[in-house]
Amino acid sequence: MSSKKSRRQFLAQSSLTLLAAAAVPSLTEAQNPPANSTPGMPPAFGTAPAAGPEVTTSDFAGAEKLLQAPLTEADRAQAAGNWRNAMAPLYERRTGPRKLPIPSTIQPYSTIHSILPGQPTGPAANKFIRSTTDPGPLPASDHEIAFSSVTRLSRWIETRKLTSERLTKIYLDRIQQFNPKLNCIITLTADHALDQARKADAEIASGHYRGPLHGIPWGAKDLLDTANIPTTYGAEPFRDRIPTADATVTQRLNDAGAVLIAKLSLGALALNDIWFGGQTMNPWLLEEGSSGSSAGPGSATAAGLVAFAIGSETGGSIVSPSMRCGITGLRPTYGRVPRTGAMTLCWSLDKLGPMARSVEDTMLVLNAVTGPDNHDVACIPSHLDFDASASVEGLRIGYFPLWMKEAPATPVDSAALAAAARLGMKPVEVAIPDWPYDNLDLILFAEAAAAFEEITLNHQLDTLKAQVPDAWPNTFRQSRFLSAVDFVQADRLRRMVALEMARIMSQVDLLLVPSLRDEMLTITNFTGHPSLTFRAGFVEVTEARSDWAPDPNHPLPKFASPRRVPHGITLIGRLFDEGTIARAGLALERSFNVAAEPPPGF
Repeated sequence: MSSKKSRRQFLAQSSLTLLAAAAVPSLTEAQNPPANSTPGMPPAFGTAPAAGPEVTTSDFAGAEKLLQAPLTEADRAQAAGNWRNAMAPLYERRTGPRKLPIPSTIQPYSTIHSILPGQPTGPAANKFIRSTTDPGPLPASDHEIAFSSVTRLSRWIETRKLTSERLTKIYLDRIQQFNPKLNCIITLTADHALDQARKADAEIASGHYRGPLHGIPWGAKDLLDTANIPTTYGAEPFRDRIPTADATVTQRLNDAGAVLIAKLSLGALALNDIWFGGQTMNPWLLEEGSSGSSAGPGSATAAGLVAFAIGSETGGSIVSPSMRCGITGLRPTYGRVPRTGAMTLCWSLDKLGPMARSVEDTMLVLNAVTGPDNHDVACIPSHLDFDASASVEGLRIGYFPLWMKEAPATPVDSAALAAAARLGMKPVEVAIPDWPYDNLDLILFAEAAAAFEEITLNHQLDTLKAQVPDAWPNTFRQSRFLSAVDFVQADRLRRMVALEMARIMSQVDLLLVPSLRDEMLTITNFTGHPSLTFRAGFVEVTEARSDWAPDPNHPLPKFASPRRVPHGITLIGRLFDEGTIARAGLALERSFNVAAEPPPGF
């Protein structure tokens, strides 16, 4: 028998698989090897036992339409001929016989680092200097107290002009009064909050003041684990889920003495603003949703139901509700804040960040939650350099000239750029290549579908309230047909984009961009750059706005008279340089002088 024939017989008949280790042979087997094996013969691709259903050339022809990767007739015949031996066995982890569930705590082996080789890693040391402005006398009305910034509230609590218990009761009363209109609370933690508030007051009275968040009531987007308190992800399959441990961010806020008052709504599994309890509404315009997926944090913070909230962002979920609800949202650099104990949507994109009513408030919260926890593999050591009194004179503020002249930009954006120049910042024109940035979303969809594979395959996903074509159920199912090759190519495009952003950020200290400019939302979420969105003025709208694709059967409400709503701008910073965008934001916020106005009726 020729060696060539022997190898072919081996490849055709051997049950050896490429990915499974062979069992240790018995002594008899070792002494009497199978007649069709040849010593030293390596394993080969395409030689596993047949698995899965029969596959025909017509199956490939149909799949080619989905992938837009046409094959010739001969290519198709060859691919179908050994699919069951070559590719179908690679699904064994999911299809069996050796099914292997992957625990939700397991992160991908490949990790994303926002800092590229040779790039600076942010500030060289920690520095945090908050403002020393006198908060003034405690207001007489509960309403004014409720809408005060954390910066002012913390000074009143520190000096014992205001107790945490009183402040907590103010917010609890407001939740009872206004949540029926907003639908922004999933779980109210009233007893827990009052216990924490009384503890905070006792500690402060004894001289043990933990810092600016001590005694401050806050709300958590309901994807952040809270021990023995439901964490539902806003989704039907998880509505009875009660974690046994706190997320790292929850624990750090507990350690800072903050008071958890509510678990806030999010669009189911972190998409838009519809959850199992309905839609969360915008307090500035009750005919529209608050945007998402940090819907509850946006709505509750804007309506004065909490002092601040923790939101999350994968592709716009802090920026968009901050814009619509007229609050301040800080999306930190990817890798600054640990996500341990938070729902995973996309390992390489998810970020946790503060949402509040002023720029400095977000930095007070970021300072409490920043830094690695030795569990989130994407979280890396970094420093936070913030000085509320630092000058903005000479800061180079980049902008895209064309973007300032077309939607979604408004006169508010142009006015903000002019204000930056008046404050001594130096506007610098920048440009970026015209690339298909939305193609990066292939990574988002693939990771998200992997994160929720189990409830997709067992059809629990079918119980979600939103089942329209642009909701997660359809997207997760579609994502199983994305190409693995295109996933890798999208990842390579991601590096190209990161290099372009590194080039731009070497020319400026920060960027000013229209908040909902799709390219920049996509680019900076994939490159990990920090983003600060805050109210800069007001615009008028004649139609309600929505995160959802237009539905002719459910048109959005139109208004006979234009409605006045807040409009925000977004500053993009260098990686791990949140301090610069915060001090620029502080200067602009003071210049605009529009942040304090509450929504009518609240």
